[in-house]
This record gives sequence, C-alpha cells and structure tokens, in this order.
Amino acid sequence: MSAHAEEEHFAGSNKLFTSIWIWLVLLTLIEIFLAYKPMSIPIMLTILLGLSIIKAALIVAYFMHLKFERLSLILTIVPMLVVCICLLFVFFPDSFRAAGLRYQFKEQPPAAEEH
Repeated sequence: MSAHAEEEHFAGSNKLFTSIWIWLVLLTLIEIFLAYKPMSIPIMLTILLGLSIIKAALIVAYFMHLKFERLSLILTIVPMLVVCICLLFVFFPDSFRAAGLRYQFKEQPPAAEEH
C-alpha cells in the first residue's frame, strides 16, 4: 500500500486555530456591542443570527475538523436544516394563536382612589 493511497488527516496548526479563536472572540464582542445598541428588534435579530451562523460555521469547519470532510458536513447539516424548518412550521401557528390569548379589558380598570 503506497503512502498516496492513505487518506490524509488535516491536523491544522496552532497559528490557524489561534486566528480562528480570535475571529470567534471578535464576533462575540460585536454581538455583545450590538445587543446594547438601540435598533429595531427584527434588524437586531437578523444581524445576531447571521453572526451566530458564521461562528457556528467556523467552529464546525475548523474545531470539529469538518472543513475537509464534505460528505460528513452535508450529512450533518442538511437533515438538521430540514428538521429545524419543519419545527418552525409546526410551532409558528401556536405562537400566533398564543398572541390572542392575553386578557383584554372590556372596560377601563378602576382608577386608584385619592386620599
């Protein structure tokens, strides 16, 4: 068996893992900074979700060593994506229904008595 027939294993280097770690810390600091900035909730959630997806991709690709294992990556991500989308379709109707379950006053609440 020749050396070329064996599968290579990506080990990485300390410099690579340190730079990925620094990027993860920077993205986390950006998320913390944005959490304290006044902005509309849909925009904030979109930005924070995007940054979290980038961080998850970095972790999966480098620290879980799936960058060079395309088949494993596809077999991991695609089924979970399908499950998440199905769960969204299952739970969204309940979330909209729950918004209408709050008690609604039919008359003005009693005013506080003045002494």
